Amino acid sequence: MDLTSKQKRYLRGLAHALNPVVYAGKEGVSEAVERKATQELENHELIKLKLGDGCLDDKHEAAAQLAAYCNATVVQVIGRVIVLYRRKKSDPQIVLPRD
Repeated sequence: MDLTSKQKRYLRGLAHALNPVVYAGKEGVSEAVERKATQELENHELIKLKLGDGCLDDKHEAAAQLAAYCNATVVQVIGRVIVLYRRKKSDPQIVLPRD
């Protein structure tokens, strides 16, 4: 799903108050992290993930890998925090602004 800059800005605003729900440790983006991110996206639509200090993965590559696995969109990568969005198929809770 391609988001406009206005929609990404709106999602970044919503994500500001969120705490990370998925953490990647020194193993980096493993299958367990991918499964957890997918599960959290099913529950919340918009999530934050934190790459731990021991994680050697490049943050932008990790974000792209997670987004591809979860069929999500990368909203933001700032510091070691990644924000992902995937609209729920049934009963979406976040209404994105139009262009």
